[in-house]
Amino acid sequence: MTISTLTSALHRRTEADEPSITLSPVDRRTRFIPWAVALTLFLVYAFFTVRRHELLLTSGYDLGIFEQGVRGYAEGRGPIVELKGAGFNLLGDHFSPALAALAPLYWLWPSAKLLLFAQAALVAVAAVPISRWALRGLGPVAAVVIGLGYGLSWGLASALGFDFHEITFAVPLIAFSVTALGERRWVAALAWAAPLVLVKEDLGITVAAVGAYILWRGDRRIGAAGVLFGVGASLLELLVLLPAMSPGGSFAYWDNLSGGSGGRNLLTLPLDLVTPSEKLTTVLLLLAPTVLLAVRSPLMIVALPTLGWRLLSNNPAYWGTNYHYSAVLMPIVFAAFVDVLVKARARGGVLPRWVSRAALPASLAVTLALLPGFAFSQLLTADLWRTPARVEAARSVLAAVPDDARIAASNRLVPQLTNRCEVIVFGWPQKWSTADWIVVDEDQPMGWPLSPDRERREVAAAKRVGYQVVRSDHGITLLRRPPGTDVPVAPDVPAPGSPEAG
Repeated sequence: MTISTLTSALHRRTEADEPSITLSPVDRRTRFIPWAVALTLFLVYAFFTVRRHELLLTSGYDLGIFEQGVRGYAEGRGPIVELKGAGFNLLGDHFSPALAALAPLYWLWPSAKLLLFAQAALVAVAAVPISRWALRGLGPVAAVVIGLGYGLSWGLASALGFDFHEITFAVPLIAFSVTALGERRWVAALAWAAPLVLVKEDLGITVAAVGAYILWRGDRRIGAAGVLFGVGASLLELLVLLPAMSPGGSFAYWDNLSGGSGGRNLLTLPLDLVTPSEKLTTVLLLLAPTVLLAVRSPLMIVALPTLGWRLLSNNPAYWGTNYHYSAVLMPIVFAAFVDVLVKARARGGVLPRWVSRAALPASLAVTLALLPGFAFSQLLTADLWRTPARVEAARSVLAAVPDDARIAASNRLVPQLTNRCEVIVFGWPQKWSTADWIVVDEDQPMGWPLSPDRERREVAAAKRVGYQVVRSDHGITLLRRPPGTDVPVAPDVPAPGSPEAG
């Protein structure tokens, strides 16, 4: 039997297991809809994130960290991030060489805002494949509802409401890959998924999940290649590359994934996935915008690696809806939603007719109902649209800091300076006495890494050892060490709890 005969037999068997679904060609009058949805989302995201930055609502941990990494690439030094420690290589924290893609743009516009605009574009463009699939299979109304449902989902709101993160590169790659899976374009699905291994070390397992889906539903050779490539890449990064570049000589987050000092009890593993109740709430909220229908799609297999490590972790920060951890799941959930509805329309009887008809209005209603509980609700408040005098005062004080100065800054002030100064966080992990300048927000400190009282005491200590106040306005205080003077090294400050888990 020839190879071509085997391939034909495999193709016939697969088609018999799952009949192909013919999608309607896109009408010329409606083919712009996916891109119109993406453009709308981009404008909303860009305004929201940049405005937060202008109002001093972004932070050194994490926007400042990633800008220092991108700036390092742009200047040919590699991603050295002083905010995490002297000479700290960001590739030893998380394996994210994809950040280097922003370096050419940073040459043209060296600003933290560049990272925010890039994030807005990458997250928005992920709506294109999802809404385009919905357009072909369900029509223009569905394309708009599902595209905006994805774009306004709480997982993206939580991510965009907390600075910039490397996973922004993963969101469109996953969206294009999962929609290709749904349309049975196996090579395209794996091609879109493969670069995920350059975004973060755990995403190789997501690539393996894409391969497993292809192995199960389609081409065995392509699927097996995806599984081997994804697992191999994650193992290489976790066991070789990250330890080689980490200051500690090992992956820094093993403890978060170990299940505690005693490890995991296999007998209680199912219970560990849903307790405490915060875990179950997160899973239900993931499915809620699809009125739970996404769970009927086999595409949800691709979400299992990310959900698995989060729910089995011993770090509570991973269990809930905060931060950026759910952003990579939203395109999977909405692609699964499209998959279920397209199959229901093509075959009939898969879902009760009333369920199919009610699904889109219900999805829109749930999306709107969840909005007030997450970061996008800030768009509807007056605070985001006006600039307080305190913010104007901060800009004026920061303008007095010379370029290339070494400065210790309060966490909220760090990303206002990382494009032109050598910045460390005031209080941790490096000693503020190694900096020539200090700038703090004494009236409204974030409370991390130092409590408000501790921050005030540290400022008083800096004054006692010779730092002089240059300017102070609305609680934004700028101090300078007089040139040519030596300042005693500040005592160690206890390591604080991180504002998020990495």
